[in-house]
Amino acid sequence: MFLILLQYIRPLTAIEHYLDAHKAFLDQYYQSGKFILSGRRKPRSGGLILCKASSRKEVEQIIAEDPFDKFQLALYEIIEFEPTTYVNELQTYFN
Repeated sequence: MFLILLQYIRPLTAIEHYLDAHKAFLDQYYQSGKFILSGRRKPRSGGLILCKASSRKEVEQIIAEDPFDKFQLALYEIIEFEPTTYVNELQTYFN
């Protein structure tokens, strides 16, 4: 399991310009079962994505498709972790 932290490095006007394309990217990976949740940071300085992937390399390949990466709008931090405790509703994601 991977936590992807995004930090915007361009003004919000640039982020807003590519937001629809970013949302389409997110939708693609929700439909594939790779993304579990995502959201904006507060204050709005970036975002986060919880991703189920087989390797860090796979996560890097996924990120490379994000318009925020393609147009150098955000920096990404990838944190790999092993879920050990979670609510029952999430059990299917962690087995």
